[in-house]
Amino acid sequence: MLQTSYIELSKKALRKNIKYLKDLIGLDVKFVSVIKGNAYGHGIEQFLPLAEECGIDYFATFDVYEAGKAMKVKSDSTELMVMGVIDDESLPWLIENKISFFISNIDRLKKVVSSAKLAGKPARVHIEVETGLHRTGIEQPDLSKVVQVIKENTGLLEIEGLCTHYAGAESVSNYVRIHHQIDTFNTIRNWFSNNGIRFRYYHTACSAAAIMYPETRMNMVRIGIAQYGYWPSKETKVYKLLSDNARYRKNPLSRVLNWKTKVMDTKVVPPGEFVGYGNEYQTDNKTRIAIIPVGYFHGYRRSLSNIGHVLIHGKEAPIIGAVNMSMMIADVTRIQGVKKNDEVVLIGKQHKRNISVASFSERFNLVNYELLARLPMQIMRIVVR
Repeated sequence: MLQTSYIELSKKALRKNIKYLKDLIGLDVKFVSVIKGNAYGHGIEQFLPLAEECGIDYFATFDVYEAGKAMKVKSDSTELMVMGVIDDESLPWLIENKISFFISNIDRLKKVVSSAKLAGKPARVHIEVETGLHRTGIEQPDLSKVVQVIKENTGLLEIEGLCTHYAGAESVSNYVRIHHQIDTFNTIRNWFSNNGIRFRYYHTACSAAAIMYPETRMNMVRIGIAQYGYWPSKETKVYKLLSDNARYRKNPLSRVLNWKTKVMDTKVVPPGEFVGYGNEYQTDNKTRIAIIPVGYFHGYRRSLSNIGHVLIHGKEAPIIGAVNMSMMIADVTRIQGVKKNDEVVLIGKQHKRNISVASFSERFNLVNYELLARLPMQIMRIVVR
């Protein structure tokens, strides 16, 4: 093991998740796999080909850097879109490689037209409209200018999609706001149609919206967190499992990611001694410890000092003392036979016990997305069947 820990990606779990989600949204709705944030910590280079094997042929990144990583591993027939930041210098590359991308202001649309002229090829664009999130998106007063530019440059623009993003579809507290956005988007959609502009795709739904608001699925959805085996929030999980028309009584989503390492060394510490840096933990009795070569540099939060736990031999081993940059210490006094190179599970299942991402995030008011995205790129990802 060249690195101190490794991440396993389960093909079986991903295939199960995609089947559930496709059954939910309908087979006639285009499934776009969102792989921003290094595929939510799963690794773009490893996750994308795996998702292709599970039937996905359209992926969405946040920026051009991520799109470049995806281009290196995707099949020729697989499509890409960039949803976020793009500098002007990247436009020719996107156009040349037929990668579609969001347009969120009129100035960018005009710049794209200029780049398409120079390239001699049309640009594939998604018109992102402001509906109430107040983040990115073309404001309604500028929509007439969009129509004008599109009609004047029909050979330079392939109008791929009309889209928006919702302001927290995972929480019932945003119910009124989300419905206002849905109404606003439909009004804009009809306005474009009345002005002679029709789009290949209409897409507004992330994982949460696709689950909670069926009317947002349209003919394309952008699925992120759910494909990886996590509910966008507890509310979405309860809604799907407990509603009157629920088809499942057990969780239909399975975690794709498991994070593992090995015991670096073991030793016995006498009673009354401090373990690790400072005075954060003092032994009450003779204590057997296991040194684990993972720390906050690797994505295991320092705030889990004296709180977190790992699995060794199928049993919970509490983390004692401070989590260091590259190491931490587990108390294995009550676990028989722990030795160097034994498997340690940081996230995942070992025998009958399980450590979930939620067991980390709920302690610190984090969301699953944040913890996953913080897993460093240099951790080795391997696919298991």
